[in-house]
Amino acid sequence: MPFDLEALPRELVPLTEGERRRLIPSLSTRIQLEELERQSIHSARVWAMRRAASRDGNTLDEDFARELHRRMFGGIWRGAGRYRTVHEDHGWEPQRISEGVRMVLDDAEGWIRFSTYPLHEVAVRMHHRLGCVRPWSDGNGNHARLMADILVQSSGEEPLTWGSRALKADPLQARIRYANATAAADAGDMAPMLEFARG
Repeated sequence: MPFDLEALPRELVPLTEGERRRLIPSLSTRIQLEELERQSIHSARVWAMRRAASRDGNTLDEDFARELHRRMFGGIWRGAGRYRTVHEDHGWEPQRISEGVRMVLDDAEGWIRFSTYPLHEVAVRMHHRLGCVRPWSDGNGNHARLMADILVQSSGEEPLTWGSRALKADPLQARIRYANATAAADAGDMAPMLEFARG
C-alpha cells in the first residue's frame, strides 16, 4: 500500500520539487521551512513596526510592500521582494501585478481618508485583496497579514490576532477557519474574515 502524504501532519509533509528549486537554503520538510520563515518574518516585523511607529515614510506604498517582502523572505526564497513572473491558477497576470498592488494600497488609503470602513475592516479588506492579486511566488498570506498588522499598528489601534487563540488550541481547525473565511471574502462576505482576524 503506497504511503499517503496527506495522512502526515502538515509540517512533516516534504517540500515539493518546485519549492526546493525556489528555496535558497537546503531544506526537506515544511516544519524546517516554517521555522526559518518564522524567524525571518519576526525580524521584518520588528523593522516594519519601528518604521510605522516613527512615521518614517508611507507604509501604503508599493516600494514599502516590496521591501517588506524582501526583508521577510530574503535568504529563504529566490526572488524575495520581486513580483512573480510566472502565471498561476490564482492571482493576477504577472504583467498586471504592479498595477494591482498599487490599486489595493490606493484603495486602502482612500478608505481611511474618507472613513469608508473602520480601520480593522480596512486592514482585513486590504489583506484579502492583496491575496487576490497574489504578487509573489511565495509568502503571499504572511506578507498580506503583516501589511494589515502594520496599518493597524501605525494608527495605534488594537492589534489583529489572526486566529492566534484558535491556532494554539487547534492549528488544523484554525487553518480550516481561515480557508473558509477566505472563501466567504471571495464571495463578498467579509464578516468571517473580520471575526477570524480579531479572534
